[in-house]
This record gives sequence, structure tokens and C-alpha cells, in this order.
Amino acid sequence: MPVRRPPQNADYTVPEILAWIEASGSADNLAGMARFGINTDKAYGVGNAALRPFGKTLGRNHERAEQLWQTGMREAMILALFTEEPRRLSPAQARDMAADFNSWEIVDHAADLFVDAGHLDELVPEFAADEREFVRRTAFAMIAWGAVHLKKRDDAEFLRFLPLVEQYTTDPRNFVKKAVNWALRQIGKRSMTLHGPALTLAEQLAASDDTTARWIGKDAVRELTDEKIRQRLISKQLQTRRY
Repeated sequence: MPVRRPPQNADYTVPEILAWIEASGSADNLAGMARFGINTDKAYGVGNAALRPFGKTLGRNHERAEQLWQTGMREAMILALFTEEPRRLSPAQARDMAADFNSWEIVDHAADLFVDAGHLDELVPEFAADEREFVRRTAFAMIAWGAVHLKKRDDAEFLRFLPLVEQYTTDPRNFVKKAVNWALRQIGKRSMTLHGPALTLAEQLAASDDTTARWIGKDAVRELTDEKIRQRLISKQLQTRRY
């Protein structure tokens, strides 16, 4: 089913947005999402390839984003994340949102928003300590996003996350272990300064007696020892020194 084209008007009400979502749904998309482990209990099957440009059409609006989030509908929640105003999103609101997390997809988009809102330092330790699977995943998704996108931050600020990564490498839950691995790899690929410490930790984990830690370590070692990645980091380091 083709995606219904939104009207050429950015002043949508929440009911109009929900009507667009319902009209744009696809049973085939729903089936595909379920295969990728996305929670489809309250979903219509509108892909992100349609939601992202629609979000740009809508523009950012804090109050409307809150209303969309509160519907509990997958597509509305994604649009809320795409159209929230990061500067107006408080740590308290982020905590309230985390209580609603029910899918890795929602978590990963929310993690991006929480970092953009400036809450990396406050929320990562708190979310990592939370026993809820998707909340803990959020902490490490935030680290991964921050390592890539917070380019002006000093590397030392990400080096201090490695002990936190190590602490949770024995959590066997699928969506946690993959996020911990993701965070470790992204820290290691940020710079040559971080590459060595991250690789050292990965090698230690690869030799662990714990099955989950060993998987995280071996997968990270495989990526961090890739020659193309190493050469890219060396080139990046040389360019930085020139300036």
C-alpha cells in the first residue's frame, strides 16, 4: 500500500496526524517490523522512511510532541521523538518517557534525543543502573550516539564510560548486550586516544569465562582491529594535529 501523501500544511493537529498515520499503514510493514523485534502491539506499519520526512514537515513543537507521545502509538511516539524540541526536554521528562519504552527502536531514537538535549552525563549512570531492559539499553545507546556526534567533547569524557561498559557486560539480555557492545565499539572508533583503551577492554572481555562478556569482547575486537578503521583513525589524528 503506498504511503498517503500528507497535506501541504505544517499546522497539523494531533487528530490529523493520527488520521494520516492510520491511512498510511501497511500490513506488510507491520510483519517486517515484527521480524526485526519491533513491538507492533500499537502500530500501523508506517516505516521511518515516511515518518522522518513527515516529521520535518511538521517541524518541532514541544507541546504537540508530548501529546503524540502520550498516545502510546508506535508511529506517534516516533514522530514525537523526531519533532520534540531538545532544549525543552528536561531530565524529568526523559525519565517519564523511559517508563514507556517497549521496543529497541523507540529506545534508540529516544537516546539520540536525550543526548541532543544535553542529558548524557546525568542520565547514563542512572539508566545503566536501572534493571528494566529497555531503560538500561538507553544508557548505552546514549553513549554510542554521543561518541559519534558530540565531536567537541574531550575524549576523556568518553574514556570514563569504559568502566560502566565493563560493569554491564554480563547482562545477558539481548537488547542490553547489543547496546553495551555498540557503546564499546563506538568509543573505540572515536579516536586513536580511545581506540587503545577500548581494544584492551574488548580483548579482556573476549577472554572472559562469562558467555555474554565474551561475545561482546570478541565482536568488538573484530571491528576495532579492522585495518580500515585503524587507518581512518590515524588519518583523523594526523589531520587534527595539522590544525
